[in-house]
Amino acid sequence: MATFNEKKTCSQRMENFGRFVWNPDTGELMGRALDKWVYISLYYLAFYIVMIGLFALSIYSLMQTLSPYEPDYQDQIQSPGVTIRPNTYGEGGIEIFYNISDENSYKGIVKSLNTFLAVYNKSKQEEMNKPCSNYSDVKSLLTGSGRTKYACQFTTDMLGKCSCHHDPTFGFASGEPCLFIKINRIINFMPDNKTAPTLHCSSKDEDDLRHVEYFPHGSFGLQYFPYYGKKAQPNYTNPLVAVKLFNVQRNKEIEIVCKVNGSHIINENPHDPYEGKVTFKLKIEK
Repeated sequence: MATFNEKKTCSQRMENFGRFVWNPDTGELMGRALDKWVYISLYYLAFYIVMIGLFALSIYSLMQTLSPYEPDYQDQIQSPGVTIRPNTYGEGGIEIFYNISDENSYKGIVKSLNTFLAVYNKSKQEEMNKPCSNYSDVKSLLTGSGRTKYACQFTTDMLGKCSCHHDPTFGFASGEPCLFIKINRIINFMPDNKTAPTLHCSSKDEDDLRHVEYFPHGSFGLQYFPYYGKKAQPNYTNPLVAVKLFNVQRNKEIEIVCKVNGSHIINENPHDPYEGKVTFKLKIEK
């Protein structure tokens, strides 16, 4: 006949567990004598000390081969990307849609632009960077101690009609919005020494975008190149080109392309839509 094990009570199970944790008869702790636990603990302590030491040594050796000023490999990015502010994204990419009659439709955009341009405040730039407009030898002006470099000032008063001092709504209230184009940073990227990169914005239909003005002068000054990296130039601020759109076709979705033209800048890369250019949609309702 089959035999059945007697079911243990809860108190019996707890008693057995207690004897497993500490057995007073054999002096064992969790099935091992105390001296065995000491040997095991010392073994694992030594093992992990060696492992941590080897890991720390490998990281230290790797860090000694890296430059804190520039990446060892940057051949994958040879031409800068282009970004735009405001950069409100929709299903079809960057979409700047608003209604002139509805202040709430562009209030958030104006707020984001004020936040974005805060670093370009004149007093802040005077604290951080050097004035380069009246100097012929900008390179010497920007030289600091060791590998440290200063950067040239870029202030909001250089943005002309797109300055917040000229219009606190950046033209959105009047239906003549200002957009701000920025070239992404690439360490040691240098355009042609004689020609600054220029910006041109257009739409497929010329009647949709009849007149465009650029500030300052529609170009990114050569004094802002090259960029030496965050460690060498901690206060560097990207130069901007402000684009003011006039006589924009109302109540119509317009696709606008802003391209940066210059040597060493590619703006027709089918695999990267933001290399050398930025495309966005604009719709101004009234």
